[in-house]
Amino acid sequence: MVQNDLLSVLRSVPGAEVRVDEPLGDLTTYRIGGAARVLVQAVDLESLVGVGRAIVDSGVDVVVLGRGSNVLVADSGFDGVVVRLGGSFEGVEIPMPSDPLAARAGSAAALPVVARRTAAAGLGGFEWAVGVPGTIGGAVRMNAGGHGSDMAASISEASVLRLGDDAAQVLSVDQIGFGFRSSGLQHLDVVLDAVIGLRRVDVATAETEIDEIVRWRREHQPGGQNCGSVFVNPVPGVVSAGQLIDGLGLRGLSEGTATVADKHANFILSSPGGAADDVVRLMARVRSAVLEGTGHDLRSEVRLLGFDEEVARAAGARRATGEGH
Repeated sequence: MVQNDLLSVLRSVPGAEVRVDEPLGDLTTYRIGGAARVLVQAVDLESLVGVGRAIVDSGVDVVVLGRGSNVLVADSGFDGVVVRLGGSFEGVEIPMPSDPLAARAGSAAALPVVARRTAAAGLGGFEWAVGVPGTIGGAVRMNAGGHGSDMAASISEASVLRLGDDAAQVLSVDQIGFGFRSSGLQHLDVVLDAVIGLRRVDVATAETEIDEIVRWRREHQPGGQNCGSVFVNPVPGVVSAGQLIDGLGLRGLSEGTATVADKHANFILSSPGGAADDVVRLMARVRSAVLEGTGHDLRSEVRLLGFDEEVARAAGARRATGEGH
């Protein structure tokens, strides 16, 4: 529960923009779900430090939200504080010809933007990210990946602030503790930026690769209201969640306004004006069917925000706040 004294403190933080009962649906790719009790945007490190200190001192639930590309918000909303990063956190520093071959990208920078900007500068290695509709911060937290690479293979370090602290830490890849679609970052850890390793490439070659990735995604993955892959592959590179779901004939399975996509069985689509509760119930049905039919216990790749703990666990999440799985 957010108290009025916390609102007063948050509103007093320079550079922090505070909104109450802010709808979250339009801030996610699912475009459904309820409101956050408080939404606060920090534009620089100083404002984030102030916001973080106030939140930790209050003990209120908190979630950091990027582009919302792997988040499902409960229809009842989230009775806590949602933090978004803007301003200086959106920057991308492209190296000059005499600089080391690495770009520094802010937490709020969109992956497709970083991929295209580096390719246009004749710097390769991050083309794979053009098809991932998230931000650098969220991608580091969950070790986003695709097309043969991921964040663990792409970055050398990341700056991280633990909410409540006064200073950030620079963490190496080993310190971040990457796993498949996961990291060792803790609940209160906020990624500020990341350094991406690159190599010199021909601009036309890099941009052609980007075009091919975009084309492949359009051909093999559905559009509409979704958040990408719903479940983590149980055995990466060997057994995929989509294959298991498809093998049980679950394409087209529906629950109210939610449907397992025909084009890719590990995608669940929502109808315009749909219900998040329908999506999470369908996730639970699919997960139960896969466990019964194959023995594989699927884990949610979606961050479930604001749901009852029992409901979230039935859908394959490890916790219901959205910070972890």
